[in-house]
Amino acid sequence: MKHPLVLAITGASGVIHALRLLEVLLDRECEVHLTISPSGKEVLRQELGISVDLEQFHAASLTRSSLCTAANEATEFESTIVEVLAGLSNALTAESNVGTMRYHHHADFMAPIASGSFVTTGMVICPCSGSTLSAVVHGASNNLIQRAADVHLKERRPVILVPRETPLSSIQLDNMKRASEAGAVVLPAMPGWYHGVRSMRDLIDFVVARILDQVGIEHSLIRRWGETSRD
Repeated sequence: MKHPLVLAITGASGVIHALRLLEVLLDRECEVHLTISPSGKEVLRQELGISVDLEQFHAASLTRSSLCTAANEATEFESTIVEVLAGLSNALTAESNVGTMRYHHHADFMAPIASGSFVTTGMVICPCSGSTLSAVVHGASNNLIQRAADVHLKERRPVILVPRETPLSSIQLDNMKRASEAGAVVLPAMPGWYHGVRSMRDLIDFVVARILDQVGIEHSLIRRWGETSRD
């Protein structure tokens, strides 16, 4: 039986990766424990036109975007948002053979993911802001996301940090080094180009695929190095 996976969304750019990851995890029958920081909420709104209420959270709100326009007027990115949200909506509403999602408020230290006794497959912070990275490295535990990361590190469970920042300061580089030394995997949202890129969706899937590899979840999102081209 698969253990649950923790997914945290914080205030860095690239939040589309988190929603595509959530879709794939649910399709693969995973139990996902989701938590979102206040800054993560703002990035969802700014980048994807998605408004969520962290106090009275409803999963369906993750599948509605104010940026979605008529198909003949949409940019490639808007079209990609539509595709990802449609897939996520299907995964959330399917009645059989799919995973489940549980939401936890970022200030709820009574949530199961705040304790090492709650066994998980691992934790993904996607995207991971610089401030969250710093807090994880220093064991700050000022909110549930930071506390859950601290728990996963002390329990020697996978922690995948997905920063999306450029350029990087010496402080950020040092924090990434320290995170790696503490046992986390620093996996920047840096897509490859060797897997037959045809669309923006392919670039998103590359990053999501590498996250899935780190937590041991099988997928076929990308063509791997040495494999033949996709049709």
